[in-house]
Amino acid sequence: MKAYLLDPVIARYVSEHSTPPDPLLERLEKESAEATGENAVKQISPDQGGFLTMITQIMAPEVAVEVGTFTGYSSVCIARGLSGGRLHCFDVSEEWTSMARRYWQEAGVADRVTLTLGPALETLAAFDETIDLAFLDADKENYPGYYELLISRMRPGGLLVVDNTLRRGHVADPARDEATTVDIRRFNDLVIRDPRVTVYMLPVADGMTMIRKR
Repeated sequence: MKAYLLDPVIARYVSEHSTPPDPLLERLEKESAEATGENAVKQISPDQGGFLTMITQIMAPEVAVEVGTFTGYSSVCIARGLSGGRLHCFDVSEEWTSMARRYWQEAGVADRVTLTLGPALETLAAFDETIDLAFLDADKENYPGYYELLISRMRPGGLLVVDNTLRRGHVADPARDEATTVDIRRFNDLVIRDPRVTVYMLPVADGMTMIRKR
């Protein structure tokens, strides 16, 4: 678990009392770490994956969107939760998403997933379907742009889940002025002031914010 905000004992207890990832996800996590090195921090943690699968099952979306696919862990989790809908993934890396494609096939969800490569600010602008559920985990400086593109295409009652919104708690410390921390702090302020949505921030992993369109 990326339990940055939990006491290690509590984090272990939470992990032991949550449904664990299956061998396929364990292999994907391991292969991603070996193949991407320090970039492996971009991969969500197993507890987040289980959360995404359950949220998808609850929402039962016809159209789900993911911005920032990396090697495919989160997309496998979302696609597994679909019950007839489709997941549209947006990413810029052919190299990393090639691993995702392999695991979609192995997980038996490839027929539920469409991958679009290219800068997501451009490719999302051309996306013309109504979104029921979205997951955002991409470059932080562009979160506001992605947010607007997603919310403007989302149905009333639709849900957007955003990762890394606590930055290990750094966003709450005014003395922390790293670029990414400042970007996330500004994004969080933008969202909470948006009258189109209701917001709940979860202290899960590095912070996950649930944003529901009114």
